[in-house]
Amino acid sequence: MLKVLEQMRNRYHFAVVGLVVMPEHVHLLISEPLFGNVSSAISAVKLGFTRRVLTANGTGAPHLAGFARNGDSGQHLWMKRYYDFNVYSQSKIAEKLHYMHQNPVARGLVEFPEQWNWSSFRTYACGYSGIVKVNDWSWWEQKTGQRIL
Repeated sequence: MLKVLEQMRNRYHFAVVGLVVMPEHVHLLISEPLFGNVSSAISAVKLGFTRRVLTANGTGAPHLAGFARNGDSGQHLWMKRYYDFNVYSQSKIAEKLHYMHQNPVARGLVEFPEQWNWSSFRTYACGYSGIVKVNDWSWWEQKTGQRIL
């Protein structure tokens, strides 16, 4: 999932402010993309991940054997819609990041947020560089000549 997200971040030129990949859902705090819109960027992430999973062993991953393909009825890997929320203030960004980063702890998956490997928490807390570049606004700076952070 993280590899696909980073690939689409580069393709659509959006900033990832925060992320948490959970076992059955994903939290993303992203900017508007330079190319396309949020909907097309999210669709590309979902499609890219699905393609990788279903072609993992040539016939589809065994743990997804019951999921539908090509419009068949049954279970699906992704919900058709995603929940979006516009964030306009630094305090709201901090609130959303805190909620996202605490999600694995609240679910009992880890004791501390830094123990969850699929999160941007360690980027903020420890300066960790993961697969996904967090707060990389270089595309914005190139376009406008203005620094964001």
